[in-house]
Amino acid sequence: MKLLRRRTTVSLDDRLDALAEAADLADGRLAPVAVAGARSVVARAGVRRSLSVDHTAVALAGATGSGKSSLFNLLSGTTLATVGVTRPTTSAAQAALWEGTGAGPLLDWLEISRRHEVDAGASDGTVTGGWASGEVPGLVLLDLPDHDSIEAAHRLEVDRLVELVDLLVWVLDPQKYADAAVHDRYLRPLSRHRDVTVVVLNQIDRLSPAAVERCLADLRRLLDDDGLAGVPLVAVSARTGEGVDELRSLLASRVANRRSWAARLAADVGTASDALALASSGAGLHDGESIMAGTDLYAGGPGSGPGSGSGSGLGGGPAFGVVRDAGASATGPIEVAAPPEVSLDGLAGPLTGALSEAAGVPVVVAAVAKSHRHRSVAATGWPPTRWIRRLRPDPLRRLRLGLPAPSATRGAAGSATPEGAGPVGRTSIPATSAVQRSRMDTAVRETAGTASEGLPEPWAAAVRQAARARADELEDGLDRAVATTSLGASGRPAWWRAAGLAQWLVLLVALSGALWLLGLIAMDYLRLPRPYMPTVGELPWPTLLLLGGVLLGLVIALLCRVAAWLGGRRRARRASRALRASVGQVAREFVLDPVGEELTRYRRFAEVIAVARGASR
Repeated sequence: MKLLRRRTTVSLDDRLDALAEAADLADGRLAPVAVAGARSVVARAGVRRSLSVDHTAVALAGATGSGKSSLFNLLSGTTLATVGVTRPTTSAAQAALWEGTGAGPLLDWLEISRRHEVDAGASDGTVTGGWASGEVPGLVLLDLPDHDSIEAAHRLEVDRLVELVDLLVWVLDPQKYADAAVHDRYLRPLSRHRDVTVVVLNQIDRLSPAAVERCLADLRRLLDDDGLAGVPLVAVSARTGEGVDELRSLLASRVANRRSWAARLAADVGTASDALALASSGAGLHDGESIMAGTDLYAGGPGSGPGSGSGSGLGGGPAFGVVRDAGASATGPIEVAAPPEVSLDGLAGPLTGALSEAAGVPVVVAAVAKSHRHRSVAATGWPPTRWIRRLRPDPLRRLRLGLPAPSATRGAAGSATPEGAGPVGRTSIPATSAVQRSRMDTAVRETAGTASEGLPEPWAAAVRQAARARADELEDGLDRAVATTSLGASGRPAWWRAAGLAQWLVLLVALSGALWLLGLIAMDYLRLPRPYMPTVGELPWPTLLLLGGVLLGLVIALLCRVAAWLGGRRRARRASRALRASVGQVAREFVLDPVGEELTRYRRFAEVIAVARGASR
């Protein structure tokens, strides 16, 4: 029987850690506003978890004239909030606390200076209708200014607190419940915050029961369109008290649960993760636009991202710093593309070939073969003509490669110079031509293009940038690689010594025959008796020694040239392999490794962003 592994829910701590890592991975690659937003959520979560988790900050938010201050007084059983026809009546947020011991640091963080400890037994400043003593211990009820106030400071205060409180109660009225200002700026971006959002339709006493039902149905439709399906919707009248008991019971259950703060942080993490996922998809970018142009990923328009407006949380524009819908619905967030499977070893071949040509490897390989033949002739050629070969420059030395340099200040470039053993001078290989440089650039671009195929555009751009990041150092790196590669050209085969010795021996034979003939000529000139002349057939020995030595020396030289040609080809092949290996190391260090790091970074980003978004595992 096949056993199915149980899928476990990712903890809030793991999601926060994943979000922090995702922000670090995305830094410099995705839009700064999304990265800053994610880091702000992580920082804010750290602060909120360090404060009292036994208290739940519940904010009443709404538009001008929605009756939220009246509802605040009714819920708190006080007359703390000023109610009147003059607008705006609420200029600063104020708090009513039930058993607020220990809530001071939380209110300090929320920057709420007007605080009131609600005491069910008090007679001053209280009215009938508040919670009974001990019914909602830990409740911190906030009355916010109007989110559509004519005072900019009031709107900024709402935006700041909407980002920080644990539970949001949106108070709407029959006249403006469909207002785009609240739906577009606040409610629609709250799709990740369904568990910490309550919507209240106030002033139902002004409508007939049938009209109330129609308003509730229409409002539910609007909330569903906003992605807030299932969010509690309560109809109340702050004037008559109708429906307030239901709202009071709902808030009491949320406070008693004491998990709203965690649900709020989890929703914030999901929202920030969606922002990173959206930025990763490249949504909102136009052709030719830089991925670092600070694309507006947050609802509320330009300037609503981190560091704007209130300067706290995800920004002073929209509540929660929520991602603007860019091609994905609230119920279907943009998914991070699966990382492509790319083999860097498969990309190394074409790139190494292009870099080898640009580095002058064919020129060096040809010089290795010529140098071997040159040195072979100088070591095994016929001694009387050998000196002529020495007058010619060695092809490798002309390139300042492969052989010990005459100057003592320069190390052996052809040896495998240890790291830090001394400076390596530039070679004299012909400079890279424009055609070679163009082919090299094309190969780098094609490598980056192949490696980034299937990646979202911001990450593909990062891969291309990584491939070109060290382009200015590439030519010097290739020259150094060629200069420090052991070409194996300085070794002297053993047969050179044997052939050279044989050449000297046959030269001595030819000289002995020549001297013998010269002696005979001298005796004839002096009319001396001719000595006995040994012969080989009809050919005298002196002539045989002279002609045989010369011919044998030429034959040995010819055979040595053939052997040198074959040996030069073998050394050229070995040098080609060594040089391509060195160029391959440069290609890996300067191009492939940075590309691989970006691919690994994206692969890890895709993993952690899935964890941050709450994917089960």
